[in-house]
Amino acid sequence: MMKYRVLTVDDHPFARRAVRTVLEGEADFEWIGEATGGEEAVAMCGELLPDLVLMDLQMPGMNGLEATRRIKQLYPPIRVVMLTVSDDVTDLFTAIRYGAQGYLLKNMDPDDWVAYLRGVLDEESEISRSMADRLFQSFRSAGAAPVSEVPPGSLSQRESEILICVASGQTNRKIAEELCITENTVKNHIKNILAKLSLDNRVQLTAYAVRHGLTHNSQKTGPQ
Repeated sequence: MMKYRVLTVDDHPFARRAVRTVLEGEADFEWIGEATGGEEAVAMCGELLPDLVLMDLQMPGMNGLEATRRIKQLYPPIRVVMLTVSDDVTDLFTAIRYGAQGYLLKNMDPDDWVAYLRGVLDEESEISRSMADRLFQSFRSAGAAPVSEVPPGSLSQRESEILICVASGQTNRKIAEELCITENTVKNHIKNILAKLSLDNRVQLTAYAVRHGLTHNSQKTGPQ
């Protein structure tokens, strides 16, 4: 079994210990170290090259946003997930723009944490629709999209369908089955969608879809 090497970053020792306890109970995660601040996190990423960094959002000195920006500039393959007690959409959107793969609320159930992290690290690990809805619920109240954002009308009907599937947490395999196309076709469509919308990853696609009401849930219930 492949082990994902994880670095935790938080200025509170209790929070670091809690994260470590959750990860040590999972066979596919390997806790490799901890940092107490942003500058230390950037340095440790260079030394340890973890697969995943769990980054606290608010820390004295270099905060989690700036640390994320630097880590993604220096070590693009490292995946970063923000840890926060707040659903402040401004910070969350900033983190995603800086390259973070997602965020977790610290008060979420540990089982939900693990399920989400597996989905971030392995695109073939399904993140359920309910999980995606919970993680991005705060985006629904974010207000208008940025002025410079490309409108959904630039996408073809098929691309819009795939965007909705991505936002619901479906894997490429599930999307291919639902739309009766191949996985390679799904991958090519997602690549084209990212290029058209000037986005970098599936998390940004999900945030985009939620902002524009393009999710399975919003299709059923209307704009939130």
